Amino acid sequence: MADMNPKPWSETTVVGKGIPRIDGRELVSGAARYSLDMDLPDMLYAATLRCPHAHARVVKVDLAKACEMPGVRAILSDADKEANVPWFRKMGPPGANPQPVSRLFDPHCRYAGDEVAVVAAETQEQAWDAVQAIEVQYEKLPFLTNVEDALKPDATAIHEGGNHPGQPNAYSRGDVAKGFAESDIVVEETYRTSCELHTPVETYGAAVRWDGDHLTVWESTQSPFSIQSGVASALKMPLSKVRVICRYMGGGFGSKQDTNKFTVIAALLARRTGRPVKYFLSREESFLCMGNRPAYSLKLKAGMKKDGTLLALELNAFGEVGAYPAGSNPVGGMLRELYTCPNVKTTEELIYINGGQIRAFRAPGYPQGAWALEQMMDTLAEKAGMDPVEFRLKNAATVCATDANKPFTSNGLPQCLTEGAKAFGWKEARARAKSDGPVVRGVGMAAALWSNVARPRSTVIVKYYLDGSVNLNMGAADLGTGMRTIMAQVVAEELGVPIARIEVENADTGTTQYSDGANGSKTTMIDSPAVRAAALDVKHKLLEAAAEQLKVPAAGLTLKNGEVAGPAGSPPTKVGQLALMQMQQVVVGVGVRAPHPSDKSIRPFAAHFAEVEVNKRTGEVRVLRMLAAQDSGRVMNRLTYESQVIGALTMGIGMALTEQRILDGNSGRMVNANWHDYKIATAMDVPAELTCLPIDPHDMEVNSTGTKGLGEPALVPAPAAIANAFYHATGVRPTAAPFTPATVINLLNQGKRQG
Repeated sequence: MADMNPKPWSETTVVGKGIPRIDGRELVSGAARYSLDMDLPDMLYAATLRCPHAHARVVKVDLAKACEMPGVRAILSDADKEANVPWFRKMGPPGANPQPVSRLFDPHCRYAGDEVAVVAAETQEQAWDAVQAIEVQYEKLPFLTNVEDALKPDATAIHEGGNHPGQPNAYSRGDVAKGFAESDIVVEETYRTSCELHTPVETYGAAVRWDGDHLTVWESTQSPFSIQSGVASALKMPLSKVRVICRYMGGGFGSKQDTNKFTVIAALLARRTGRPVKYFLSREESFLCMGNRPAYSLKLKAGMKKDGTLLALELNAFGEVGAYPAGSNPVGGMLRELYTCPNVKTTEELIYINGGQIRAFRAPGYPQGAWALEQMMDTLAEKAGMDPVEFRLKNAATVCATDANKPFTSNGLPQCLTEGAKAFGWKEARARAKSDGPVVRGVGMAAALWSNVARPRSTVIVKYYLDGSVNLNMGAADLGTGMRTIMAQVVAEELGVPIARIEVENADTGTTQYSDGANGSKTTMIDSPAVRAAALDVKHKLLEAAAEQLKVPAAGLTLKNGEVAGPAGSPPTKVGQLALMQMQQVVVGVGVRAPHPSDKSIRPFAAHFAEVEVNKRTGEVRVLRMLAAQDSGRVMNRLTYESQVIGALTMGIGMALTEQRILDGNSGRMVNANWHDYKIATAMDVPAELTCLPIDPHDMEVNSTGTKGLGEPALVPAPAAIANAFYHATGVRPTAAPFTPATVINLLNQGKRQG
């Protein structure tokens, strides 16, 4: 049996190279078949009637006219017993069973977008026509569109028990009161971020088909095994009878890892009609219903000595959870871990409002936390008379304070700061900043870490065939990051097989092995060591078989290009000629992920640098260039690495300058649920100079491939770096995101300068 946790490679020949994606032709030619493309024989199509009111009770639903519409084959509503499925659950104290707070079709609608009924018809157009024919009587209720109103003593209760989903997330170390008392300089500020919406190119939905009592689901999902579990639980089915497939997907960014109502509803409709059902949401529905990065108010207080030594940090944060319970958004994560500070206290609370629910969104909580913390760090550096880079270097953490002060497996933050500053030309750019005239220019930077280190659960199978080709079988989804290519490179590295001869089979709960899913920036970190272990298992079996057949020690043999080579001068032996291969026709290796190191903490780090130009007459802000120095461990594929970083910087520009959900104060409805009015960053907003600077600390302890997370930490500091550059250019602190042209004009007119 091969060593399942070998030391990381010292040098590589395939891993690390900028190899084009193995599925690139399918992706650019349209041959790749996404879940949205699934059209099965005899398929029905579903459409949803959604509550148009921000808060209401359904008094009566009349389906008579809709049932008579052409093509209608089934309608589900709360009146159907089979649709009485418990849904969102309120989390209680540790150890308690989570209690349901809603149903699949709940007559208490808590935001404009809640499901009232779903129609299945012969065509999508017929389904939508029938939806329009459903007559509903609503009792309108008072609604809440922001945390401030939801916290008022007389605020309407969105759920029984009030507008607090649970207890605040509280953390404390040291004595913050003592820390502030001993500080020479104390600064306090409130920062705000807006609600950002998920906008993947492929919308949300599933196609389902029953084969007897077996259910097959084609869904755009990051976590096929999670969907399998959720659907089986909702429908009270054995896991073995639910199969979830996602060969390709058009983006997810965290929003496609949970079980959704549409999948369960599609399954119920398909079971009722005996026909396959396709239920995909429209673009507007995706904006309304499929999750967001919540708006936050972050009150941050910091204290330090005159020499710039941090003494105390205190955060009180309130965020909008939306209408239903959801997971945490740890906005205080960076505050607790990024810098050495003896006295830290954080309190984080999510509050119900009548809006769409939060979902995981590329580094949940961390960009909001960085928005506050990294602007505060610049303020403190200025008051200490220090360069922002030097100030962060002085206070950079050397151990993980929230994990028993364990050292990191590697800490590239100092390199990110110093090498990033050098590559960006930090000092020179600060010196040439322009602060007079109608158009001003400045530079800023911000640092970050990411700490969502998931359980290392992954099993992989590698099959080596008689002709020297290889099949890689694994459960992880590729949400557009190039995961298949990276994993094929790992196999090629160990088995000496050309990339073109490796077939990757993934994300099918019926045929592939378990993986936790593509989320938390953990796919490469968790799955690539399992892939390597499976490849090593194959190599071990082949070399042992060759050694026995050739009567030589296995230690002197190598495997490459379908041949086993011995000592210099001896002829190579084709793998297909081995007796083992002649007997079995295929050699199978199984790899599992070894546990994380118990005595170290795993954290990827980053430092981002930005240069901006501000037109003080129009309020326009142009990002001229950005550089991201990333310590995410070993670079597995330079092309996909840079792609992740450039995409993250683009999202950071959107958070800083353009993106915000707008709920109408008079109706509670979202007024910009489309790509025209919801402003994501486009090619016109992104500078030509977006630079990716990998920092590889040669981590020999994190895992057998030396990899740490990239996708999320590549976003975290970007918005704050832009905000700090804006301050450097204007002398005005943009505490609220996004700072649009109208916001900028107001800020400049107020002359709200840092004191």
